[in-house]
Amino acid sequence: MHTARKWIDPLARMGYGARGLVYLIIGVFALLAAIGAGEEKGSKDALRTLLEQPFGEGIVWLMVAGLAGYVIWRLVQAFLDPDGHGTDPKGLAIRAGLLVSAFTYSTIALFALSLLGVLAGGGDDGGNDTPLAGAVAAVVGQHYVSLGLAIIIFGVACAHAWKAVRRKYADHFDAGPDAMAIIHPVSITGLLARGFVLAIIAFLFLLRFLNAEGGEERPGLEEALNYVQSLPAGAFLLAATGIGLIAFAAYSAIEARWRRIRVPV
Repeated sequence: MHTARKWIDPLARMGYGARGLVYLIIGVFALLAAIGAGEEKGSKDALRTLLEQPFGEGIVWLMVAGLAGYVIWRLVQAFLDPDGHGTDPKGLAIRAGLLVSAFTYSTIALFALSLLGVLAGGGDDGGNDTPLAGAVAAVVGQHYVSLGLAIIIFGVACAHAWKAVRRKYADHFDAGPDAMAIIHPVSITGLLARGFVLAIIAFLFLLRFLNAEGGEERPGLEEALNYVQSLPAGAFLLAATGIGLIAFAAYSAIEARWRRIRVPV
């Protein structure tokens, strides 16, 4: 157990940090778009933005390492259940959501590798034509897969809201009262914001199922933010969502620092 913890612990913490950096960039761009100074960005655009910065290639390599660690940690959570979710319907649903999370961030990590020229695709033209990407698009493009993803993602969105309202996140933190006084408002805001965005993504998948729409592109963060902006008072909602996603980035940093990483025997 101690050997496993020795390498899983830093991988998990790097992963939370990498996730936080992605959401920080997305949140900032959403906020800028709301005030008319930019446009919405998704996770892939966030990686492109990082690559364009000084020392960007090194930063993206660190992101790949962090995202790989996050994927491994999500797989540990899903299969070994260190947080004790169990095998009842609720526990299995949570663990299924963890698997979806592992899959999602593995695709982001692979896209980052394509930007770095390690894999085919992902060049300056914004391509995403790796063999894996094509296979993923083919599966996600299936009619009933859209319905299944809508249900799973909506369940994850509800879990975020439940965790925020009931403060269940606190069960996994090793932090003192002074730190928790800051952690509570940041965590609640960030979890509710991400839950809101996930609910929008689930809704877009449901629309895709109801309208029998195929296509290679699956709804994601950028599409969800575009939808938010199209709503009545969309600029205000997009600004609030951007601030919330920045709070979720801070929540990810909090997890990197204070989350209890349990590794079962």
